Amino acid sequence: METSGVNIAALFDFDGVVMDTETQYTKFWNEIGARYLPQIPNFGLRIKGQTLTQIFQHYFGELKSEQPLIEERLKHLESEMVYEYIPGVVDFMCDLRRNKVKIAIVTSSNEQKMANVYKAHPELTELVDRILTSEMFPRSKPAPDCFLLGMKIFGTDPQYTYVFEDSFHGLEAGNASGAKVIGLATTNSREAIQDKAQLVIDDFTQMSFQRMLQV
Repeated sequence: METSGVNIAALFDFDGVVMDTETQYTKFWNEIGARYLPQIPNFGLRIKGQTLTQIFQHYFGELKSEQPLIEERLKHLESEMVYEYIPGVVDFMCDLRRNKVKIAIVTSSNEQKMANVYKAHPELTELVDRILTSEMFPRSKPAPDCFLLGMKIFGTDPQYTYVFEDSFHGLEAGNASGAKVIGLATTNSREAIQDKAQLVIDDFTQMSFQRMLQV
């Protein structure tokens, strides 16, 4: 792909893409589902990629009195959560930086949760150009608003934008934005997401700027 004179953007989801947190969230939401919504199996997987507001709207509309308790439990989880990088992601981001790629984390998480991340990994803000959180766009994934915002901020077009996602909602949002989508098989299996991405990877250990351009 001819890239001279254009802005190339790499937009990364956070949980399950930059940090290996999804197993912790899955356990939490499976326990919440088993307690309040036992009729819905595998609740933790069902809500992947959704904001807390979406989860409450879609599943807890009749349980409004329980929402504050669930939110407090979630805040406690996120304050105690172990944040570990997906293998290879830091080296890959550094490679992108050397090649003048604009990098953003685009997440359904809110600023309060991300503040916990910055405490654990203060270097994160130096690895990327922007961090876009749920407060910054009107519609959450699977709507493409978050990725379109990233393109607007970086002054680029979908053809020069690469989205890295792991959840079904995130992959759908990436495709809806028109960007090239690379799926991480960290939350769902390769088979489950292979038709939703141009490339599926297990982690970033084999990723590079040049390989990304081949997508």
